[in-house]
Amino acid sequence: MDEVLLLAKRGAGWTNPNPMVGAVIAKNGRIVARGFHRRAGGAHAEIEALKAAGQRARGATLYANLEPCAHIGKTPPCTDAIIKAGIRRIVCSAKDPDPRVNGRGIAKLRRAGIAVRCGVRAREARALNEAFYAFHAKRRPFVALKFAASLDGKLATRAGDSKWLTNDAARAYARSLRGRYHAVLVGAGTALADDPHLGVRARGKRDPVRVILDPRLRVPLSARALRGNAIVAASLGAPRRKKKTLERRGITVISFKSARIPLRALLAKLRTLNIVSVLVEGGGETLGRFIDEKLFDRVYAFHAPLLVGGRKAVSIGGLGTGTLKHAVRLHDVSVVRFDDNVLISGRTP
Repeated sequence: MDEVLLLAKRGAGWTNPNPMVGAVIAKNGRIVARGFHRRAGGAHAEIEALKAAGQRARGATLYANLEPCAHIGKTPPCTDAIIKAGIRRIVCSAKDPDPRVNGRGIAKLRRAGIAVRCGVRAREARALNEAFYAFHAKRRPFVALKFAASLDGKLATRAGDSKWLTNDAARAYARSLRGRYHAVLVGAGTALADDPHLGVRARGKRDPVRVILDPRLRVPLSARALRGNAIVAASLGAPRRKKKTLERRGITVISFKSARIPLRALLAKLRTLNIVSVLVEGGGETLGRFIDEKLFDRVYAFHAPLLVGGRKAVSIGGLGTGTLKHAVRLHDVSVVRFDDNVLISGRTP
């Protein structure tokens, strides 16, 4: 199963909105075939492994980190192929939370006389696909907040200078995080001030969907984030001509009646678009709103050994909590060093 999980990770960034899945077929104590889900719309991990195994699959055991699917999606059900191949036993980590599956795959396999054991490496499997599980359990995309700050919590100086708070290694790692998420989100202020690319910029890695909160459509059409697969959240008062121009360029424009973008409604809309996870990168007011509304599941906080100071320096905005007992405390906290920079990350309860 350790091999299965390593295989599954090879699909990171490419399988959205599907989960990362690996599969291993073993017979007589030896691995005879491997497979992993390479990209959404492509063959599932079990099918890849069955093709590699051929006739050796008959009487063998198939290991996977997720319950085999039993429904028709973009590909046929994996359970049918498993039964036809003559697999004798299935070992999987966890049930598939997708309501179209959720135990139906296991039940179908057992009805066909295949022994099924579920729960092996369950914790690791759920952690690997935490966004996929949250997407189905919370009925909204998994949301992670990412920011870089000085030791006194400033995101930029009073003049707006933020390049660069962190060192090269920390920034490279921060950029790589984009490859793990289905979408990356910023507010109009950040898009206007920094003109961020919001891509991974690494060969073999897939760029996330760019989501920009731009109620009045102030971000220029030349903005680097407004390329390819992008989504703009606007208010009904936004210029209709610019909205139509964006749509002609293939950019999805989501309009809301309020002057301010309602975050819960936005996440609900992103869910209908099958956006499984969102990495929120700023700015300070946007981060603060997600914190105020407790609409986040994970935090990546990069800190550099700098003291910026200043009442007007940029920090995380929003209303904030009135008492420490109501502050969100992170769990499963980890600390990673990048020379003299530090990343503190953790998940919400």
